[in-house]
Amino acid sequence: MAGRCSLQNRIHTLHLVVLLLLSRSALADVFCLCATRTRGFSLAPARLLLVDDDDSVLAGLSVVLEAHDFEVTTASNVTEALRYIASESFDVLLSDLHMPGAGDGLIVAGAMRHANPRAVTLILSANPDMVRATAAVLRSVDEILMKPVKAVAIIESIERWLAQEGQLRHERKAVEELALHPQAVELVTTVLERERPGITAAWLAKMKETDSFAQLPLSVAEQSADLPEMLNEIVYRLRYPQPLGLMTLFSMASLQHGARRRRQGYRSPVLVEEARALQVALFQAIQNNVGKMDLSQLPGTLMAIADEVNAQLLQSLAGYENEKPVEFPKD
Repeated sequence: MAGRCSLQNRIHTLHLVVLLLLSRSALADVFCLCATRTRGFSLAPARLLLVDDDDSVLAGLSVVLEAHDFEVTTASNVTEALRYIASESFDVLLSDLHMPGAGDGLIVAGAMRHANPRAVTLILSANPDMVRATAAVLRSVDEILMKPVKAVAIIESIERWLAQEGQLRHERKAVEELALHPQAVELVTTVLERERPGITAAWLAKMKETDSFAQLPLSVAEQSADLPEMLNEIVYRLRYPQPLGLMTLFSMASLQHGARRRRQGYRSPVLVEEARALQVALFQAIQNNVGKMDLSQLPGTLMAIADEVNAQLLQSLAGYENEKPVEFPKD
């Protein structure tokens, strides 16, 4: 009798070894999946609760899922599944819809959504009407997979939903970090003061593109001699708002700039090009720092800048016209 039991035990053990050896080939063929890929987006295996009243499905899918680096817990009925959900934490639920006894897969899905709101919840169903399920049902289920379904489709669906949840988790963490460490909001005037060198460089580059300075050689210092004071006036205008279009602020820098350009021998259109280049340089500086600003104040600020640059242009033209004429170079 003891010898017979020993022989039976050895046969049983051998049978289990053969099953394990064949699991990656035979079972993969049964479920139409070659288990060679890994999840690829997490070092820790995702914990998955597999619920089905068919033991062969539990055994087969468990092998395939574990081959794809999932940590699988199986339950053969609703009661067992609810006990696991109440006592453990899971990343994924994969449950059959129809099971004998009290309850079904939707009860399991609802319990999982309540206990683990961020868990991916998938239901397997042979009922086509479930695909057209009501919104109330879909609140507890991420996706309903129609039977028969290939294991490769199940794996792809799980990985897709986990990737989406990972992205949402990353976004939530970023929002939480921002709430804990909010960035200080900068005034536009602060940005313009800090970005003066960049604004000057952008203005010079824009003027170089137009070739407006090409007719008469000037050093960089001569080209931008009046720019610092004109920037001061723009910052002053933003700090002390004025009505749009009334040109209430007198700009000595603009008058002097217009007169200077006439003495240097430039024609008046160069003043227009300079004003356009200045406006572009200012807007670029703001755009590069827009994430640090109070966006609610931005439209009014941009309008004020455009209005002030236009007022400076008009006063530069006045200074140009009032300056003693010089003989222009012949074309």
